[in-house]
Amino acid sequence: MSIQWSDGHTSVYSFTLLRNACPCAECRGGHANMSADPDPLVFTLPIEDTPATHMQRVEAVGSYALTIEWEDGHHYGIYTWNYLRKLCPCPICREESP
Repeated sequence: MSIQWSDGHTSVYSFTLLRNACPCAECRGGHANMSADPDPLVFTLPIEDTPATHMQRVEAVGSYALTIEWEDGHHYGIYTWNYLRKLCPCPICREESP
């Protein structure tokens, strides 16, 4: 999936990265582990080809986020635009991340 940002930058995400970085409480291990930032370890996980990484549908959540439905039925993550920008896997954005 790719996003063209208003500043001209383009982010290209693998489906595996998006699924591994799902921001829902279930994937994060409970509400206590919720964070506005992606876990840096998602950038080191291998790419997988499973129903969990096959995207079925993407829908807008108002004007602030996207939600993704995966082939295995999971659809709880709300990926805000800010979260997606922080999740950009390109070398430039990875250098800028703390």
